[in-house]
This record gives sequence, C-alpha cells and structure tokens, in this order.
Amino acid sequence: MPAREPELSGVETVEERVYRREDWYAEQLTARRFVRCEFREIDFTESETRGVTFTDCRFGNVRFNASRHTDSAFTGCVFTRCNLFDTEFTGCKFVGSRFEECELRPMRVTGGDWSFVDLHRADLRGVAFQRVRLREANLTAANCVGAEFSDADLSGAELENVDLTRAELRGSDLSALDPVRARLAEAIVSPEQATVLVTSLGLHVRG
Repeated sequence: MPAREPELSGVETVEERVYRREDWYAEQLTARRFVRCEFREIDFTESETRGVTFTDCRFGNVRFNASRHTDSAFTGCVFTRCNLFDTEFTGCKFVGSRFEECELRPMRVTGGDWSFVDLHRADLRGVAFQRVRLREANLTAANCVGAEFSDADLSGAELENVDLTRAELRGSDLSALDPVRARLAEAIVSPEQATVLVTSLGLHVRG
C-alpha cells in the first residue's frame, strides 16, 4: 500500500543542518520537513513523528528505540549503526533509503512504500512487514528467519541468498523469488504462491 505524501503547506522546513548529541527523548514531531540534514548520536527513544518528512538526510548512531512514526517520509536517507529496537512505522515512505550496520529487530512496519530500500545482509529475524510496498528492494543475503512479509509487494526485489526460513509469506508477490537461490525451509505460503514457486523451478502442476 503506497504511503500518503505528507501535506507540506505551512510546514516548517530545515535544510542542511547538523544535529549532534541532542536529547529528543519522547519528542512529538509534526508538520516538520528536514532536507539534507545530519543527525549524529541523537536520542529519539520513545519519540513520535506524524506527517514529518526527512529528505536525503543522514542518521548516524541514532537511537530510535520504541519510537512510533505515522504517515512520515524518510526518502533517500542513510541510516548507519542506528538502533531501531521495537520501532513501529505506519504508512511511512522509505523510498531509496539505505540501512548500514543497524539494529532492526524487533521492528514492525504496516503499510507504506519501502521501494528501492537497501537492506542487503540486514538482520531482519522476526521483523514484520504487513501490506508494505517493497518493489525492487535489496534483500540480498538478508537474515529473515521467522520474519513476516504478509500481503507485501516484493516484485522486482533482489532476493538472492535471502534466508526466509519459517517466514510468513502469504499474500505477498513472490514473482522475483528464485527458490533455488534462497532458503525457504518451513516458510508459510498459500497454494497459489506454491504454484508460482513450483513453476519457477520449471515444473508443471497438473490435477
């Protein structure tokens, strides 16, 4: 489900500012727009954003623990060594963002657009993506053991060597998944998805 673009009319805009070692614990941010800003060692723990836009921003060693984000956008952003423990994103947009050496679990994502996101080699064990657009996302070699990708759009995603052991995949577009190049032991799929996977192996399903 695509994220709704935040309304920018009357929004306070901050451009090319560097924030360092600031305490934003439990802050509630609304109607803000950050463009090409840097956030270094910021404490966002238990903070909330609603309709906030971050464009081409960089986050380094930022603590997002237990924060909640609704209808916000983080587009073209880079997250390096950030902690997103117990973070929730609802209807958010992350198009083109990249995660490097981040702690991402447990994390819950509901709705929104995460197309072209770079999560290669990420530890996503037990993470939940529900009704999320993940078109052409890079999940190469990601550890998704026990993760949930339900009703997710994974069309065109890079899924080589992804570990989907015991993952919940029902309702998701698995057309980009090569079962020979992924780990799928005990993954949960629907009969329709099973047919897609079998067909990708060159087999014919007949009654």
